[in-house]
Amino acid sequence: MLVLISRRANIARPIFRYSLAIFRHVLSRTMMLNKIQQFFNDVFQEQAVEEDKLNLDIACAVLLVEVMKADGLMDDNEQQHIKQILAGHFSLTDDEVSDIVTQAIELSENATDFHRFTSVLNQHYSPSQKVTMVETLWQLALADGELAAIEQHVIRKIADLLHLRHSEYTQAKLQAQAK
Repeated sequence: MLVLISRRANIARPIFRYSLAIFRHVLSRTMMLNKIQQFFNDVFQEQAVEEDKLNLDIACAVLLVEVMKADGLMDDNEQQHIKQILAGHFSLTDDEVSDIVTQAIELSENATDFHRFTSVLNQHYSPSQKVTMVETLWQLALADGELAAIEQHVIRKIADLLHLRHSEYTQAKLQAQAK
């Protein structure tokens, strides 16, 4: 009987060691997956914080800058027009407007699309405010006396991202031309 118990113990030891090895392997993979998951959570959390920092005034300024530089010319008249728009629309001082325009130019140079900025407007603006914003973009495009096809394209793309109907887009264009 004693011999039988010792044989079972000898058989049980390798099984126990094998089970322990599997447990350690699963545990290490779980820990590794947890670390990977934590990494991606941190990355997405940083992006969310960065997007929260993007204010409405800066988002509008970036869209204005995008229209301004669409034709390849950054005219002083257009820059002054942007500053007047921002000062009037957001009740800002000259220093605040200059800071916002500087930030907007920097963000515009690093931007790959308009979605980041139009999503801020979609969250905070009513449909009529979005139409007014597109009208303002048209006024800026017409400020230098010439309307380039690329400016029309940029404004149309922004209007689409703001979920405006074509009739609203056209209405904004006609109102801007009338002013």
